[in-house]
Amino acid sequence: MFSFALMMIAAYLIGSIPFGVLVGRLRGFDPRMVGSGNIGMTNVARVGGLSAAVLTFVGDVFKGALPVAAARALGFVPSQLAWTALAAFLGSICSIFLRFRGGKGVSAALGVWVMLSPFALLFAMAAFAIALVSSRIMSLASIVAALVIPIAVAAVGGPRPYLVLAIVISGLVLLRHSENIRRLLRGAEPRVGERRRTEGAVPNR
Repeated sequence: MFSFALMMIAAYLIGSIPFGVLVGRLRGFDPRMVGSGNIGMTNVARVGGLSAAVLTFVGDVFKGALPVAAARALGFVPSQLAWTALAAFLGSICSIFLRFRGGKGVSAALGVWVMLSPFALLFAMAAFAIALVSSRIMSLASIVAALVIPIAVAAVGGPRPYLVLAIVISGLVLLRHSENIRRLLRGAEPRVGERRRTEGAVPNR
């Protein structure tokens, strides 16, 4: 029988796969050395374009969803599914393959909630879309979605472990966006389609 401990290890390793870096290497660049230095979809798009961004996004969503789907197929209970999801998410922001650095975890979190609570995810995605359309600031939309998901999980009556997971993941997403939040408060956060105001990369913002 596939033990829960092995499931946790596998989830972390899958979550650690740095798809942004892999896609960048295939396209001849390292996302850690350009733009914001982040390995996620938004920064990959700055150099690699739409196709590279889509590949990164799909990979990052997949690494959040796959471990949870596997754990569910193996018959694990909701508390174990929540731990598995957290392990995959932690891999995405603290990848063993990148010396425990990583992205901001938004796409991996999306994959997690696709599997755990798709109905709650609809509310968060609606909030994301509204924030993005009204502000054209990707980081702000991600922050809004992170704030909404715990409320949405509670509203749809998700199991208690899922609510705790939502609070923890959202807190970590906000922490990973701390620099973005500071730029938002200064009015310096770039909008979609605008060039960054400063050149050079600061890794893993």
